[in-house]
Amino acid sequence: MLNQQKIDIVKSTVPVLEQHGEKITTRFYQLMFEAHPELLNIFNHANQKQGRQQKALAGAVYAAAMYIDNLEAILPVVTQIAHKHRSLGIKAEHYPIVGKYLILAIKDVLGDAATDEIIEAWTEAYGVIADAFISVEAQMYHEAADQKGGWDGFRDFIVDRKVNESNVITSLYLKPKDNKAIADFLPGQYISIKLEIPGEEFTHIRQYSLSDAPGRNHYRISVKRETSPENPDGKVSNYLHENVNEGDELKISAPAGDFVLDLQKDTPIVLMSGGVGLTPMLSMLKTVVEVQPDRDVTFIHAAQNSSVHALRDEVALIAEKENVKSFVFYDSPTEEDRQTGCFDVEGYVTKVWLEEYVQVQEADFYFCGPTPFMKAIYRSLKEMGVEEERIHYEFFGPKGDLNA
Repeated sequence: MLNQQKIDIVKSTVPVLEQHGEKITTRFYQLMFEAHPELLNIFNHANQKQGRQQKALAGAVYAAAMYIDNLEAILPVVTQIAHKHRSLGIKAEHYPIVGKYLILAIKDVLGDAATDEIIEAWTEAYGVIADAFISVEAQMYHEAADQKGGWDGFRDFIVDRKVNESNVITSLYLKPKDNKAIADFLPGQYISIKLEIPGEEFTHIRQYSLSDAPGRNHYRISVKRETSPENPDGKVSNYLHENVNEGDELKISAPAGDFVLDLQKDTPIVLMSGGVGLTPMLSMLKTVVEVQPDRDVTFIHAAQNSSVHALRDEVALIAEKENVKSFVFYDSPTEEDRQTGCFDVEGYVTKVWLEEYVQVQEADFYFCGPTPFMKAIYRSLKEMGVEEERIHYEFFGPKGDLNA
């Protein structure tokens, strides 16, 4: 444990971290990857190039400094990151490497302001923070491996089926190569896929939400092809779309993630998705109708139009259940969409519409999608008076800030 003097020193750096946090984390990754390029086999290259990982780490370091004397206060953050680390294969032996280059980055960015006293305090503080992560992750590794059908690391799966769901989304049905049992999961969780792409120096690991309900003999992911030239995520999604076929093998982690549907409650739920954000929402929807058939569910999906609207028929079939209401929003419907009436509302999901059509009292809200979509939904819910504890959301990639 840190003594009070070192706690005070670390806390005194909070304003500095708020101002220079991203500079520090950007420098940290530069230094670490120069010395240990093999770690690029673990870290998401796309998040690095887009600056998302640097921003997320800066936020985590800032929070750790603010609550260094009460790390239990940021346990949800620790747990969320630990799930990602376990799915990537980050182990205890990686933490000393991270600590070394984080401290060097602090020295490098802050210069003379990084006194010996500050560096000593932060070195000890990092040890405390690392121990907290290592402890939580060790338990997660144990639970993942020891559960029925569980495993450690990456396991070989076969692409049993490959189904085009829309012009941009394809589903992969994955079964274990050894034909043995697979680990169960909670609706909303994800798996990591580890790819070795020909011509690429490093492996690529990506997380994909499971889009089917638990309890099957397969996992299903529904992958959006990223076609934008400036989006590095396209390298992996295009490979899965174009080069992975039925019968091919993929290396898969056991399911992970803390964005999960609370099945202990029976209050109404509202599931909202934009684009490929429907994948965890669909897993939640399918699970609810199977295990809580009397629980009221409102399912809201937003897309540009029918050409990119995946898994529409699957949701429509579920929506025939008495306890399910489903609404489809298209912001750019085609003339054919208008003629066939395959959507309910033209435009975006707004606060005015939610107030009129959604049961707000006592409901829990879950949502996922592009960041602008999530910011708009979050702002609407807060303006409608929905308490924070009833609002649940998931970023695809490092955690962001919906208040920004």
